[in-house]
Amino acid sequence: MNPPHGSDLLIFDLDGTLIDSKEDLVNSVNAMLSWKGREPLRHEVIASYIGNGAPMLVKRALPDLDEDQHLAALQFFLDYYREHMLDATTLYPGVREALDRLHRERVPMAILTNKPVRFSVRLIAGLGLAEHFFQIYGGNSFEEKKPHPIGIERLIAESSADRARTAMVGDSAVDVLTARAASVQACGVSWGFQPETFAQAPPDFIVDDLRQLAARALDQRASK
Repeated sequence: MNPPHGSDLLIFDLDGTLIDSKEDLVNSVNAMLSWKGREPLRHEVIASYIGNGAPMLVKRALPDLDEDQHLAALQFFLDYYREHMLDATTLYPGVREALDRLHRERVPMAILTNKPVRFSVRLIAGLGLAEHFFQIYGGNSFEEKKPHPIGIERLIAESSADRARTAMVGDSAVDVLTARAASVQACGVSWGFQPETFAQAPPDFIVDDLRQLAARALDQRASK
């Protein structure tokens, strides 16, 4: 398949796609493990657990807990992360420039992540990008998380976008499967937490810098 040039609606994953939040997430998980009297996990191990929401992240880090213990550990993790989510988290190189350009050209953009929505909104605001997105949906915005297509369906309806010119952008197979379920384009990024999972679910195209995606989107718009 020839790489498409862009879209009328760009929907972005958050962790591992726009923001490098690995250190703050890892530190929060290891703080939770310490609270439970457990040994810390390596950064790479915790990073492999990210992508399906905070409850699943906690379950993967502490798989032997019963339901009540899991809920208590999840609450500790969320409380700790709330206080430390902007300690080390930054945008990946080229992300701000790409989003600024797309925003100036009025390309509709949204975020669809499995991170809790209140954390996602706070992160985007803290990084100075709140005005760039017409909507931010998190893992608790709907009854289902990605890869269920409900979030993309809602965003298409809200923006009146052309489905054929809509793209889901992310760093993992979860994002590709979400795009497939909604019958939209899947754009992978070569950085992030789990780009190796593209072997299981290949995207339509991959970019090495988000500025490449911005150029494609604007080229497509100019050719309409």
